[in-house]
Amino acid sequence: MLIIGSHVSYKKDSGLVGSVKEAISYGANTFMFYTGAPQNTIRSKIDLENVNEAAKMMLDNNIDKNKVIVHAPYIINLANADPNKYEFSCNFLKEELKRVATFGFKYLVLHPGSHVGKGIDIGIENISKALNIVLEEDNSNVTILLETMAGKGSEVGSKFIELKRIIDRVKKKERLGICFDTCHLNDAGYDLNNFDDILLEFDKIIGLNRLKCIHINDSKNSKNSHKDRHENIGKGSIGLDTLIKVIYHKKLEDIPKILETPYINGKAPYKEEIDLIKKYK
Repeated sequence: MLIIGSHVSYKKDSGLVGSVKEAISYGANTFMFYTGAPQNTIRSKIDLENVNEAAKMMLDNNIDKNKVIVHAPYIINLANADPNKYEFSCNFLKEELKRVATFGFKYLVLHPGSHVGKGIDIGIENISKALNIVLEEDNSNVTILLETMAGKGSEVGSKFIELKRIIDRVKKKERLGICFDTCHLNDAGYDLNNFDDILLEFDKIIGLNRLKCIHINDSKNSKNSHKDRHENIGKGSIGLDTLIKVIYHKKLEDIPKILETPYINGKAPYKEEIDLIKKYK
């Protein structure tokens, strides 16, 4: 079954109910949201009545809560060696895991981090150490999904082997998974026209069982550009045909696909893009 959705908003006044309503309006059967603004630390208290109402609404509209994705804020950077920023990132990630558990969801997507000029090896060590600290104190069943990155600046995680090196250093490996991003993969140098080869490489290095989510985005830039600029489906260098093959790949049927494509003239394009994708069933 196609599990398709998009990023949706989460607002203090409408809470999770508002997020679910937005997803339904797009014809989606899953969605992804941030529990607050991705660029700051402001987080509103979770209204449990609102969460329960949203859970019923999801059930009534064939949205499996086990396929819903939460995204961690960008301000978390576990690769940063600065002691104060490192401690902040660890503590904020702990709080985000608690919020995901309170909502009743299973997955939190996390950008691994940027080493800020310290080098990839130090970045990997910092991320692994942070994840060990965070997971040692967290008692939830939430799985952290490390996202594949484009390799912009000093980003860690643009190569599968870098993500494997992180996982290998974490004690509670069962709490870690991976989120593909098609734009990031393209910009990192992976040829999505040869997606079967990508899956084989990923399975050999990390294991296909760890892949739990895919962000579906076209790219404004060419392969190996290390730019990370998302484009609307079929409007970029990856192309519609290639993205459709990814979305409908038989090995990925049970994995939620999430659109993060740009707004068009200030309007979310997700209903139209989901309708377009469904035509290829």
